[in-house]
Amino acid sequence: MDYSGFLANIAILVLAGFIGFAVISKVPNTLHTPLMSGTNAIHGIVVLGALIVIGTIEQPSLLTQIICFVAIVFGTVNVIGGFVVTARMLTMFKPKTAAARQNLGDN
Repeated sequence: MDYSGFLANIAILVLAGFIGFAVISKVPNTLHTPLMSGTNAIHGIVVLGALIVIGTIEQPSLLTQIICFVAIVFGTVNVIGGFVVTARMLTMFKPKTAAARQNLGDN
């Protein structure tokens, strides 16, 4: 049995994990939330890929259906969560209205 392809894929996965950790750990705290909320939208690719896989297989097995369903659900939750975090973050930068400042006692 030839495991060279499998071992190469495992090596790429491990190296990608180390590189990803090294890159993300260098991001300042002030940029971490906008960066991560923006990149969560990339999970739309996971959703699209799972839909394509489930749509192109003629007789998908139960395991394939379950894996695609989980990928679609998790990817959708991540995409929506990323946009919700981005929207909440952007509201922090909106100027306060005059009535809100007066209620808070700010002049």
